Amino acid sequence: MGLETIFHECDLCVVGGGLAGMAAAIAAARGGSKVVIVQDRPMFGGNASSEIRMWVCGADGGENRETGIIEEIQLESLYYNPYKKYPLWDALLFGKIRAEENITALLNCSVCAADCSETDGARRIDTVTGWQTTTQKWHRIRAAYFADCSGDSILAPLTGAEYRVGRESRDEFGEKTSQEHEDRQTMGMSCLIQCRKTKEPTSYIPPVWAKKMTPDAIRLRRPHMEATSENFWYLELGGNRDSIGDTEEVRDELLALAAGMFDYIKNSGEVEDGPYWQLDFLGFLPGKRESRRMVGEYIMTQGDVLAGGHFDDVCAFGGWPLDDHHPDGFWHAGNPNVWGRTPAPYGIPYRCLYSKNIENLFFAGRNISMTHAAMSSARVMATCATLGEAAGCAANLAREYGLTPDGVYRERIRDLQARLMEAGCFLPGLRRTMPAWILDAELIRPGTDALRNGADRTNHTYGEGDQGIQVKLGEAVGYRFREPVRIANVHLALDSDLARASLPGDDCERRHSMRANVFEDGSGKSPMMTMPAPLVKAYRIEGVTADGERILLAEERCNLRQCVNVKTDCVLTELTFTPISLWGTGDAVHILSFDAR
Repeated sequence: MGLETIFHECDLCVVGGGLAGMAAAIAAARGGSKVVIVQDRPMFGGNASSEIRMWVCGADGGENRETGIIEEIQLESLYYNPYKKYPLWDALLFGKIRAEENITALLNCSVCAADCSETDGARRIDTVTGWQTTTQKWHRIRAAYFADCSGDSILAPLTGAEYRVGRESRDEFGEKTSQEHEDRQTMGMSCLIQCRKTKEPTSYIPPVWAKKMTPDAIRLRRPHMEATSENFWYLELGGNRDSIGDTEEVRDELLALAAGMFDYIKNSGEVEDGPYWQLDFLGFLPGKRESRRMVGEYIMTQGDVLAGGHFDDVCAFGGWPLDDHHPDGFWHAGNPNVWGRTPAPYGIPYRCLYSKNIENLFFAGRNISMTHAAMSSARVMATCATLGEAAGCAANLAREYGLTPDGVYRERIRDLQARLMEAGCFLPGLRRTMPAWILDAELIRPGTDALRNGADRTNHTYGEGDQGIQVKLGEAVGYRFREPVRIANVHLALDSDLARASLPGDDCERRHSMRANVFEDGSGKSPMMTMPAPLVKAYRIEGVTADGERILLAEERCNLRQCVNVKTDCVLTELTFTPISLWGTGDAVHILSFDAR
């Protein structure tokens, strides 16, 4: 008899449904690839989902906020989830995958086998097989390309892909670390808690297995309950063990630690207003920071990060500090982490996103080809999402031109960069190139040449000064062409307030899509969020045909996008953009780019 096996065929199989895997799948699907995404949990989001609840962090500095698919998701969250409720966040992520008709999603499905073949010394993956717990069925996926976005790099041991675990010696790559000898220790994992402050006191009886907190244990990890930034990341263990094989054992210890921490908050008498806090969430699925890291064509190092990552094949960027957590986690006698600034934004090369020895394997997320020290910065989820979008876009180019991932690097890297930037992804210092007929066109409003300078944000990598223009509501800007031109795509980059300065709440509230602790005590620390005030809410894009007819190419009355691309196929002599209203107040808008190709 046996159990049923379902067969799937696709262009790209993405293993892992965290933000990196989601971005890879969405980017590939939007580019025309048939995608199967396999996720071993009942929801998407990985560390960002309601099962774990780690914050989506990224590059330091407001001007460096990640754009592309991750900004699209976070802007939608502000609109659909203004009170930052995790059920709505989970539903939003689910909906982003479901909206793409080219994606087949397999939830509750864990990849546990792979078939590979070898031709002329080149090893490739043919199929992967996953077990779906809900249906008790096997799913076998045959694909031209695979992307391991699983975090733990499950395809490494299944396929023989080269990988690394642990910390390199400082001499191997000349890194400025305290690590004299290499080892297999990693950063640990966390089971988080979230709390709710109420107007009335309540009681809490800890479970018998809760770990009792002592003054010595709590000394360097004392909770700051009145800070909106308190998300208990330091409830961390397991880096001094096998961060994959010992997860169940470590999870039990983390739960005891988390319950003990709340007992301390509630009952020790050492935390101000302790009786007014309730335990709102206890995470049973550990959020991991580090495990296997794939080996690619290039291994990015701490030195690359500190030098600014000026790679010719830049495909994404980072900017989170070098944030290395001690393997002993909570029980380390010193500070829980070492914090070092990075020159945000620094570039990340495409060569770190595909396997050195498996010719059709991409990867994205915290498992890309980098050293432990470099990974301490590039592992955060907003960065991981940009890596996923780059991998998905590269998979499209590989499919279109019959190339391996390495072939994309050798033959189509400029195309990859151009497509990423067209989709709204910022690549530090690079600009989109303009067609000659755009550069030669007459500006409808003089002094608006910045619309075609190829920079979709203001950032110090472009030099000083604003890279956009101010336009009054109701005023049209755009181009009159010297002769009729056929237009395939109209590109628009808007100001989505990357610094989030126009949102309510303190800096922590404004920067993060979700919150940790909830304040229901009348303090106003958990406000209802709004859309960024400078973002255009309503607009029209119009054209004039060769016979003088004015046509409407796009009209939007509830815009949630920072980057807009309007696909079209028409011959025009004039192209205009007219902003109608803002999400905030004012009579003028800030536009970064408006052009076409």
